[in-house]
Amino acid sequence: MDELDRRLINRLQHGLPLVPQPWQTLAEELGSRPEALLARTQALLDDGTLTRFGPMFDIERLNGAFTLAALSVPEARFETVATQLHALPEVAHNYRREHDWNMWFVLACESPREIDASIQRIEAMTGLPVLNLPKEETYHVGLHLPV
Repeated sequence: MDELDRRLINRLQHGLPLVPQPWQTLAEELGSRPEALLARTQALLDDGTLTRFGPMFDIERLNGAFTLAALSVPEARFETVATQLHALPEVAHNYRREHDWNMWFVLACESPREIDASIQRIEAMTGLPVLNLPKEETYHVGLHLPV
């Protein structure tokens, strides 16, 4: 990673400019070319330096719904259940935690009713009860991790 990569990552953490040509604006800010910045961003994704690059939507303002959920998965079934969840389009991501509830995931659906239906499908598919932890309040925290 060179200095331009660091500056690019630091800048992208604050979002893309909301202008017709955001990569051109970034290129001007960073003293580069739009094509070079796009290529560097893709390379950082490809090599795993960045794990995700994309928009953050307020799903509720779009009339959708999401929830944090968890399963208590026997270790012998952990990878199988993780693969099952990964295959579901409404599962945004799932991950292991060191806890009795050892598999956590986020469901993103078109409506609150679909959250309930998805939970029922997951319970039927896995034979495990789902712990549903819907959001009670929204907090906006500006997180920037300088590199």
